[in-house]
Amino acid sequence: MYAAVVRSFDEPPTYDVIPEPTGSEVVEVVAAGLHPRVRSAANGTHYTSEGSLPMVPGIDGVARSAEGELLYFVAEDNAIGTMAERAAVDRRRAVVLSEGTDPVAVAAGMNPAMSSWIALRRRANFHGGSVLVLGATGNAGQLAVQIAKHLGASKVVGAGRDPERLKLLTSLGADETVGLDAVGAVAADVDVVLDYLWGEPTGQAMSAILHARSDRARPLTWIQIGSMAARELTLPSYLLRAAALTIIGSGQGSVSGRDILAELPELAALITSGELAVNARPVPLAEVGKAWAEPAAPGERVVLVP
Repeated sequence: MYAAVVRSFDEPPTYDVIPEPTGSEVVEVVAAGLHPRVRSAANGTHYTSEGSLPMVPGIDGVARSAEGELLYFVAEDNAIGTMAERAAVDRRRAVVLSEGTDPVAVAAGMNPAMSSWIALRRRANFHGGSVLVLGATGNAGQLAVQIAKHLGASKVVGAGRDPERLKLLTSLGADETVGLDAVGAVAADVDVVLDYLWGEPTGQAMSAILHARSDRARPLTWIQIGSMAARELTLPSYLLRAAALTIIGSGQGSVSGRDILAELPELAALITSGELAVNARPVPLAEVGKAWAEPAAPGERVVLVP
């Protein structure tokens, strides 16, 4: 069968022939999202990468079973990736989708939506309050704004660099938007921060928020999700002493696989309903090299279609 194949961490995948997958159930892949998580695995920089090549990228997708069911599934650990014509599926890691579901939208939306969904539901135990999305203009950040509102946030603030992209967030549910240089003035008293940036922007935002906070003893949960700005952060120690600040991470390893899988049905149903705005662009799997090289538009998620 044909698949996207990574043979060097320094080169994009190529469209090539590989052996058929093996497993208890083999399905026909309909769509697989080109997520940042997929890119980092394919260039060897993701923290779970073991450096083994060749590899087929892709961590999730939508597929059709032999019985005709439409499934959203998460690839098994150490299995070949989902950017292929066929894949092996473990039903414990799959959700049956209703007929009429847009498979491209689901393939595009589940992974980025899961980042904030899992962070709020499983890491923050969120039951309301105000939320700042730091790095809200990207695909995952836009979904985070919508998901925070869906989960009962009383106020959602979207923060980013691009003023034009920030304007779009109000139509997605943001109560306020702000540039990164003015976060402290607008989001000083939020309860939760969903951080997709890290690095210097996070350090500046954290300091500004804590200095402007009306009550520093009021708990603030800072959830590190992504590192679009940098992978490392220099943090003054006094910030941890001067406020009731808790910094946690949310991602593969900090949440059990069982807990992540338990969240899939409700999130899949939410995307399937169309309640979340998902901006997806389908690209033929045969054009994987081109898709890899071309940056996605702001807020867009490329989906490879065999």
